[in-house]
Amino acid sequence: MPRFLLPLLLISMLPAFFSCAGNQTMQEPEKDRLIIMTYNVHHCNPPGKPGVIDVEAIATVIKQEGATVVAVQEVDVNTHRSGKINEAEQLAQKAGYPYYHFGKAMDYDGGQYGVLILSKYPLSDTQTYALPMNEPGKFEQRVLAAATLSLPEGKQIRFGCTHLEAFNKESRLLQIKEISRIAEESAIPFIVAGDLNAIAGSEVIDVLDAQFTRTCDDCPATFGEDGNTGAIDFIAFQPRDAFDVLSHRVIQDNEASDHMPVIANLQFR
Repeated sequence: MPRFLLPLLLISMLPAFFSCAGNQTMQEPEKDRLIIMTYNVHHCNPPGKPGVIDVEAIATVIKQEGATVVAVQEVDVNTHRSGKINEAEQLAQKAGYPYYHFGKAMDYDGGQYGVLILSKYPLSDTQTYALPMNEPGKFEQRVLAAATLSLPEGKQIRFGCTHLEAFNKESRLLQIKEISRIAEESAIPFIVAGDLNAIAGSEVIDVLDAQFTRTCDDCPATFGEDGNTGAIDFIAFQPRDAFDVLSHRVIQDNEASDHMPVIANLQFR
């Protein structure tokens, strides 16, 4: 090769080199990190707007955070109050999630009502567990929707989305104990996220803390209504040495829903 061509060849290779290096850097967080979101969406009905259903607003909030997996509570599928639309399907499409699992809690208003898992990665072994109640039939049925995520490089996690009883403490305790039992049977890391309708220091959160690691200690408020405020939406994982918590934050948006979304950034150990 003529000597004067060698420098030109090396220069021409530089863009390709930096392009490959750049791609590797961009992909690195996907390899060993997870962004988890939980969001109670109030069947896509914005606060103070009775009868209005705004799936687009909820999807926009979810999409802009780019979470790996999202736990969504209070989702309508084909109910009359939400205009007979499939909110689970529409949220997945509009927020850009190719995989989802809707867990029906109960039949409601001509359709179904429950919780939803949105995922960037394939889901398998999807299940919906009916959670116990202190007084069956008196209050809403509550569930845990669970699925296994197949992540890059062969990693897997079990992910659960739930919404615990709001008006009966005994039922909440039964439900969190059942979730703990289900998670204990998992051979891979188990992350649970959702609206637990309980604050830190309550018996429910004490039971959660006995087995799981929450992504926050002094947790920012996630809900505010009629002068009541506090942190009742949580993300937690087990076993305790599965992840390092890089960050936990609450998105200050209470216009699309009466709850604010919670985001946690986790790194595999």
